[in-house]
Amino acid sequence: MKFTDYPLAPEIIRSIGKLGWKRPTDIQYKAIKHILNGEDVMGIAQTGTGKTAAFAIPVLQIIHTNKENQRRADGIKCLIMVPTRELAMQLDSVFTDLAKGTRVNVFALTGGVEQDPQIKELQAGVDILIATPGRMFDLLNQKALRLERVNILVLDEADLMLDLGFIDDIRGILGHLKMRRQTLFFSATINQKIKKLAYTLVKKPIRIQISPKDPISRNVDHSVVFIEMDDKRFFLERFYKQNPEAKILVFVRTRVRAERVAKAMGRVNIISLVLHGDMSQDDRNDALEAFRENQTRLMVATDVSARGIDIADVTHVINYDLPDQADNYVHRVGRTGRGDRRGIAYTFCSPQEHDKLRAVEAYTGTEIKTVELDRQEYKETLHFSRTDNMSLEDLMREAELWEKGKGKKGGRR
Repeated sequence: MKFTDYPLAPEIIRSIGKLGWKRPTDIQYKAIKHILNGEDVMGIAQTGTGKTAAFAIPVLQIIHTNKENQRRADGIKCLIMVPTRELAMQLDSVFTDLAKGTRVNVFALTGGVEQDPQIKELQAGVDILIATPGRMFDLLNQKALRLERVNILVLDEADLMLDLGFIDDIRGILGHLKMRRQTLFFSATINQKIKKLAYTLVKKPIRIQISPKDPISRNVDHSVVFIEMDDKRFFLERFYKQNPEAKILVFVRTRVRAERVAKAMGRVNIISLVLHGDMSQDDRNDALEAFRENQTRLMVATDVSARGIDIADVTHVINYDLPDQADNYVHRVGRTGRGDRRGIAYTFCSPQEHDKLRAVEAYTGTEIKTVELDRQEYKETLHFSRTDNMSLEDLMREAELWEKGKGKKGGRR
């Protein structure tokens, strides 16, 4: 089936063509028709399988062709709640590209920036609002945002929203919405807690689950390397320098770890970008744009940022730290191997992280392939880093000492 086979407006078909999309992915094929029919949908599919377009295309079609929705001043028609600023910006980009030529106006509302320009944008008229809970509730409390005309509610990456403690916010928002509405629920991972939430929000939903036994994209090859915690930086350095074509996204557990890894790379003349939740929105946007534009090919990020990094040409994901929660592994490695591209994921596992590795393998149902390192290879990696950072004088001094030692050995013979 092709996109042209769907009952879509010419403007939307044209935008899809400009994006180079010809045939829907599995999740798109199974979701679009039900959403167009006005049904509630709960969609579960791996990261990188086209989930955003699975709801963006039909939502745009519904709003663009509904005569009652032609006056933007009537208010917001579709609310999309997301857990992070990065994901909000990613969705805004996809919706904006698809909406070109239509009468639909899209706006992303996030924290970390001045709210006055956002209020002006809302007052000018918005059809589709993509929002993070914090800033949305700020403006609701100020009565600068009204949602009573919303008839489509979308929850994207709701599992992370639960992990971040947004469940009360999600329930609180329902009081501002119509009782009769279409609700769409999309996520890459699902558990009993998420199912329970979903079924309180949707009515007789169409449940779509792509590859439920394999939450990881088949386009990604996985390996684990067993490395001492303090030696990880040497292996990252060597991999970076020996793979000049690689575009690498490194994941760590905390903001402090992200800063430390970036500084360690800086000491060996490797320029890297950092992405974590404590950065201002402008700094986060600048970092993502610099990485997208290949100003540097190494980015160090935390798990909260993982959901909003949609950069097609990431060739490698490196789990510098194993995640505290096993399902975050799925979202991390989903940053590579997107679309039809293949990707590679390496995990650096220290002795104290073996339990986390076993949790990941249990969650994914897959034993991750081990890359065997013999002692000589391990030593060479540490030596590679040390010699690479020596000055010419240091190298000459070491060579001189080596020659002297060689001479002494020869004398004893």
